[in-house]
Amino acid sequence: MTAPASDIALKPITEAKYRALRELLASYGSCVIAYSGGVDSVFLAKVAHDVLGQRSLAAIADSPSLPRRELQEALEIAERFEIPVRVLQTQEFSDPRYLSNPENRCYFCKHALFRELEPMARSLGYQVLAYGENASDIGDHRPGAKAAGEFQVRAPLKELGLSKAEIRELSAHLGLPTADKPQMACLSSRIPTGEAVTEEKLHMVEEAEAFLRDQGFHDLRVRHHELGGTLKGHLARIEVGPPEFQRWQDPELRESVLVRLRHLGYGLVTVDLNGYRRGPTPIPLKPA
Repeated sequence: MTAPASDIALKPITEAKYRALRELLASYGSCVIAYSGGVDSVFLAKVAHDVLGQRSLAAIADSPSLPRRELQEALEIAERFEIPVRVLQTQEFSDPRYLSNPENRCYFCKHALFRELEPMARSLGYQVLAYGENASDIGDHRPGAKAAGEFQVRAPLKELGLSKAEIRELSAHLGLPTADKPQMACLSSRIPTGEAVTEEKLHMVEEAEAFLRDQGFHDLRVRHHELGGTLKGHLARIEVGPPEFQRWQDPELRESVLVRLRHLGYGLVTVDLNGYRRGPTPIPLKPA
């Protein structure tokens, strides 16, 4: 077993699941991990590499829905831990079903990913495809899981009952920089269900969130809305974690955010008093 990078003691149940994960990955013989740079996929890719070495490969799906910052960080982590990685250009933006942004949009995204991964893995001799769905995802709205099932993609973290909290615990134990990383979702999740996804909208969201992260915000989303009725243009609805609400009392911060987001094309900029929430943007804003 690879020596852990941390002296943090694991809970017995977590340690048992970790051992079981290593055994399960060893049984694959070789595998390709769908890798995004998030908490789950970094952990899975690291353990797969520890167990299988060069018989494991991390594959990143690159498209306009992946922030450039996230792509760069994912590549840097892979390089730091010597995880073999390959970047694939996926084609979900050529699928009108994806662009129409239905409730099951994630199905078309994951389908596009696995459609690219399957022949690549086969041609390179890898035996198993795997991705980072975990036990905490059970019961969530996960259309992507349907696509995974259609391509026989394994979800070892879920299969062994590893929760998000346990994955963070193990990530800290292994010295991974993603142990406390906020949960990320693709940029398309910032567009209300039923409103068209476009590269222009995603670029605006990406730049807005990058600016806010540069200001020190941790848990955040910028939800993009198209105004209707007597109001026209784009509205940015900013969600941040409740502990960070007090920062909006700073007039200089408010002014800098307003100036930057207006420069990006947002005519109206608001802060959501409900705070940061996971998941898709549920409702279009259509003022009369």
